Amino acid sequence: MVTINKEKCVGCGKCIADCVAGNLEFVDNKANVKGACLQCGHCVAICKSDAVIIPEYDMDDVEIIDLDNKIDPNLLLKCIKSRRSIRDFTEKKISEEDMKLLAEAGRYTATANNGQFHKYIFVQNEMDKLKDMVWGYIDALQQVDSKGLMDYEAYKSFLIRKNKDASDDFLFRNAPAVLFITSQRYLDAGLAAQNMEMMAYSLDMGVLYNGFLVRIADENIELKKWLGIENETICACMLIGYPKKKYHKTAPRKIADISIR
Repeated sequence: MVTINKEKCVGCGKCIADCVAGNLEFVDNKANVKGACLQCGHCVAICKSDAVIIPEYDMDDVEIIDLDNKIDPNLLLKCIKSRRSIRDFTEKKISEEDMKLLAEAGRYTATANNGQFHKYIFVQNEMDKLKDMVWGYIDALQQVDSKGLMDYEAYKSFLIRKNKDASDDFLFRNAPAVLFITSQRYLDAGLAAQNMEMMAYSLDMGVLYNGFLVRIADENIELKKWLGIENETICACMLIGYPKKKYHKTAPRKIADISIR
């Protein structure tokens, strides 16, 4: 619940005007909380006198924004244009510190109704166990009637290739780490994944969004139990690591279909 420090409140009314839920009002020329809210933090972010706090959150996490220190839009666009889907990784491990930076980029992504329902599960130290469970599950599906299962013929072909050549691991691409993102909304997870990819790019890492691994992992109940997310929905998955190849230019794209009315 948002609370107002009446001694610090200067009665400017900015938090009241910006409250998404209309949950703030003036009482005796001070901001006052009517009732429950979304805890979106707009009131905290707009208050220059530090009068607004949300006790359920870590207020030490709040940072002052330098409004004059803006990201150059052309540099940002160049970064976006420069990202590549990585399918060949080095063996270098990702540090726990960098994993936490990636998670921070996801944590601060917008969510519908400020739900913040995401969970981020990194697998690196136990990659062999993860691979065994995924490939074992796919192999077991061969023993049953797979007709009607989503894209199973594709998974079957991946397994055949891997059985012929152990290095031909289509689902994992020798990535040192895998990230699963659970959420109540696929769009929310996708937005978080995008921000996390750009953070990875800034750390000289790359990712591959892996829809095949999302689907086969989400229907594997034993795997989800092992990951500690048996009651969650896996909405996004990324292979993460350091690219073996260096790209020296951006790649071309189709002309954007834009309508401005």
